[in-house]
Amino acid sequence: MGSVSLKIGDGSARFKRATLCSSTVNVLMLFSVITTNLFALYAFTYSPKDHHANAVHHTHKNISLISEQVSLILSEIDSSQKKLTQMEKELLGYDSIDLSRPNIANELKLFLQHHQLPLGKDSRTGITEMVASVGHTCEKSMDLLSQYMDYKVNGPCPDDWSFAQKLILRGCEPLPRRRCFPRTIPKAGLQSFPISLWKNVSDKIFTWSGLACKNLECLNSKKLNRDCAGCFDIVKGYETQRYIKARGKNDFLIDDVLAMGSGGIRTGFDIGGGSGTFAARMAERNVTVITANLNIEAPFSEFISARGLFPLYLSLDHRFPLYDNVFDLVHASNGLDVGGRPEKLEFLMFDIDRILRAGGLFWLDNFYCSNDDKKMALTRLIERFGYKKLKWVVGEKINGSGKSEVYLSAVLQKPARV
Repeated sequence: MGSVSLKIGDGSARFKRATLCSSTVNVLMLFSVITTNLFALYAFTYSPKDHHANAVHHTHKNISLISEQVSLILSEIDSSQKKLTQMEKELLGYDSIDLSRPNIANELKLFLQHHQLPLGKDSRTGITEMVASVGHTCEKSMDLLSQYMDYKVNGPCPDDWSFAQKLILRGCEPLPRRRCFPRTIPKAGLQSFPISLWKNVSDKIFTWSGLACKNLECLNSKKLNRDCAGCFDIVKGYETQRYIKARGKNDFLIDDVLAMGSGGIRTGFDIGGGSGTFAARMAERNVTVITANLNIEAPFSEFISARGLFPLYLSLDHRFPLYDNVFDLVHASNGLDVGGRPEKLEFLMFDIDRILRAGGLFWLDNFYCSNDDKKMALTRLIERFGYKKLKWVVGEKINGSGKSEVYLSAVLQKPARV
């Protein structure tokens, strides 16, 4: 196989020379480290006596400068926090109303006063004072707002509900509370429920001040809006057939829509519901519906109430005062139109989505599409929410001038989101 030869002599000599060389390098490295450390120690510890006082002086001076800089930084932080707080208050509106202006009603000043919490800062919310709830846009209508708050305390409120509505339509919502008694109108002739749903009552139980019409007959002779043409005739008019008999393919029947609801339909919210016919039809099917409306050109709220239904006096610029995911169905027609401004419609749609439960239905009923751009914008917006299209119909109707108009009707189901 072969043999192994070990030459002890030569190998030992080479090993001794390598060991000696390595030991010499180690000694030199150790000497270098020790010398370097000694010089470093000397450099850090040595200080001439004549410079000692100057060194101490410079040290104190540096500490003083640092202290001044820290104080300046803390002062800037405190100032920034105050500015931020002021900006937040101005955005909220309650600090932007100048109560020192002339002709400001005393009741408005009293209502808008800040009231400190009796026990100081609240640990849960962080607030230190109670602030009046009033719309920040009211500041733009201070003269009207002051007139609204100019009344006799503990006396009768001025007959100014139309004046208050004007403020609401200008974005002054919520309005400040008042300490006066509203005019009471005897509600004689009201019928018991459910007879009240389809029974006319006397014109005398409604408030007509500020309105062009002074009776129901006048209202029924007018087209108040696209969803209310003769809508106060609940005995012989079209309202008696609405939602149970279709006049076109865009008219969905209530029973068909209710059959689409998973988990059942028990509660609903109607946006711009006219005289309350949608809520009345739902009430016949044991579904509770709240109707959001304003009294524009007609006493809608009082009429809905006279039918034994629930009116909510609210503009579409206001966040719905309702909790999340509470309704099984939301119904909207042309009341959904917010002046053609896409960003306002987007905010409104998100609020509708907020109050509608998962699996609930959004019924878009005969929404007028003035042009293809408006239809496409609404379609794209709806698709962003990921709703399931249970029914989707785009149809045309002939208006009073003989022109064709495009309407969109749809039943959409809200998805469950994580």
